[in-house]
Amino acid sequence: MPHLFDPFTLKSVTLRNRIGVSPMCMYSSEDGLTNDWHLVHLGARAAGGAGLIIAEATAVSPEGRISPGDAGLWADKHIEPLIRINRFVKQQGAVPGVQLAHAGRKASALRPWEGGGHLPDAAGGWPVIGPSAVAFGGSLNKVPHAMSEADIARVQGNFVAAAQRALAAGYEWVELHAAHGYLAHEFLSPFSNLRTDRYGGSFENRIRFLLETTRAVRAVWPDHLPLTVRLSCTDWTPGGWTIEETVELSRRLKTDGVDLIDCSSGGGVLDAKIPLSPGYQVPFAERVRREANLPTAAVGLITDPALADSIVREGRADLVLLARGVLSDPHWPLHAAKALGQTAALKPPRQYGRAF
Repeated sequence: MPHLFDPFTLKSVTLRNRIGVSPMCMYSSEDGLTNDWHLVHLGARAAGGAGLIIAEATAVSPEGRISPGDAGLWADKHIEPLIRINRFVKQQGAVPGVQLAHAGRKASALRPWEGGGHLPDAAGGWPVIGPSAVAFGGSLNKVPHAMSEADIARVQGNFVAAAQRALAAGYEWVELHAAHGYLAHEFLSPFSNLRTDRYGGSFENRIRFLLETTRAVRAVWPDHLPLTVRLSCTDWTPGGWTIEETVELSRRLKTDGVDLIDCSSGGGVLDAKIPLSPGYQVPFAERVRREANLPTAAVGLITDPALADSIVREGRADLVLLARGVLSDPHWPLHAAKALGQTAALKPPRQYGRAF
């Protein structure tokens, strides 16, 4: 079996190892434009040795932003600063990816350090949309406008246009965000989707929005480049979205041209009881990989190099995506290579050689 520092090839893209930087919102853009913060943040993790750098949830429309500080790809003006970032990421030996997202009913929120609740309209907030007129709850209490079929078609067009801009910006890997209680997940979960038309009710109808969106993006995203999807594999609440539904959806996404499932969970239910522990979501990645016959990425409190390596060696997932670990240590991959005796597989930048 491969190990954490073996290369991984998906379509025409080869990662130098099985370590990826998970998309993490920086809430540091203005009008969707990335800046020097993003260059340094993402560039440092590329220099630190990760094989894949997935940029934060990047909004496909202004109303699809989680907060006013979200990065965007809804306009051509967003492309140029991203070209600079992606060029540097590639110069460091990593593959640049991006997560395309629409926040649905969880949009129009304050930044986390400002409280994270919905932004009042008088303070620059905006109306939110979702599959049904059901608020998330708590401090995210705005009731979304229930999307018409015209609204659905418009948002799907936004995803297509954003994917085309992502290609122009130099991304080589696209992930569609269908997790964590944002728009696509809202369609999947019976807690947030109370529709009675062809986009709600049955499993077949609840998955329709994501399948249609995926097909539309795949039609414009080059076939030789990976298209992936992040799913919340369970709502962690009885009566909600389940791992069994995730497996079946993954089979259908594979048929529609998806190359890998990024297996996360939760985010759609305010009071879900989530059993947090290192690698707690790995069983989802393992099950999707085995039962849907698709490559998977595992994510979730994976900070120990030995755990990350065992996930790959045991065939439980093809990639390990890190968030907290690489926030606290941009050079986590280089330190992991040393800890696992794999220093020959990953060399530091020449400028940092004396430190390693």
